[in-house]
Amino acid sequence: MTASFLHVEGLVKHYEQPRTLAEKLLGKPKRIVHAVNGVSLQIARGETVGLIGESGCGKSTLGRSVLRLHEPNAGQVHFDGIDVIQQSMQDMTRLRARMQIIFQDPYASLNPRKTVRDIVSLPLAIQGQVDGAERREQVQAMLNRVGLRADQFDRYPHQFSGGQRQRVGIARALVSRPALVVCDEPVSALDVSIKAQILELLAELRTEFALTYLFISHDIGVVAHLADRIAVMYMGEIVETGSTRELMRSPQHPYTQALMSAVPRIHAAGRSQRIMLKGDLPSPLEPPAGCKFHTRCPSAMPRCAQQAPPRTLSAASKEHMVSCWLHEESR
Repeated sequence: MTASFLHVEGLVKHYEQPRTLAEKLLGKPKRIVHAVNGVSLQIARGETVGLIGESGCGKSTLGRSVLRLHEPNAGQVHFDGIDVIQQSMQDMTRLRARMQIIFQDPYASLNPRKTVRDIVSLPLAIQGQVDGAERREQVQAMLNRVGLRADQFDRYPHQFSGGQRQRVGIARALVSRPALVVCDEPVSALDVSIKAQILELLAELRTEFALTYLFISHDIGVVAHLADRIAVMYMGEIVETGSTRELMRSPQHPYTQALMSAVPRIHAAGRSQRIMLKGDLPSPLEPPAGCKFHTRCPSAMPRCAQQAPPRTLSAASKEHMVSCWLHEESR
């Protein structure tokens, strides 16, 4: 793989859980939500990396921490050679012209009191890149590019369908011509037919504007359609990474295997036996010791509950990484 355009190393994001009045009076300690735990990830320029995992595993927190929408507790983020964590808030304002996000819920992320034209022009106004007629032209051109008509530009978000609102969200993210876009579950709230249209639009825009995507989703089929590589996340940690083709063909981690077994297959020959995981996702307030997946893993060994496995190369490929003691035992 070529040199990293985005390099994340040991990123940590924890939250303090608010205590009730009774807990305060009893002197109980603050509880910590372990959302992201030492994640390392690299993305090359122009590449799309899909980040998959169950709801609550820390995917969105990771994406927002990379952009410093959530302030990381520890770790490093380097974007195109810039140390993101060390930037001042003023510098971050300028840097965010090149680092943008498409949110999961377009209705919640759009100001209901602003017209579509005003919403999409806001990033340019904040950046002070262009003004007057030039700004209006850029906004109109981007709204046209994502599939909206001129007679819709002065409407409000509630006057659009879910798919149209997401097109507005995409236009807002791209109007400042970013290089990196975090796509945070951008199609999960959409109908199947609209979902396919938005995915096709994102693929076209990636090529047209030479974009780099971190594409977050719980839907493996969606990620496989768009991503060059896939990273699998569980309980705030990356447990496996590899090329989309290799990971879909030969998943190495038991959690990835369970996810892949749930993907619908058209042909019977391509179907695998469904792997049913026992129990629910553990609470991030009290993550398990050792391998975080051992409480649900059908192949767990005593060692798994005592020690976290290292991240090592898979036998399948030199760029396929997996964190699992089963993989270590087979070497």
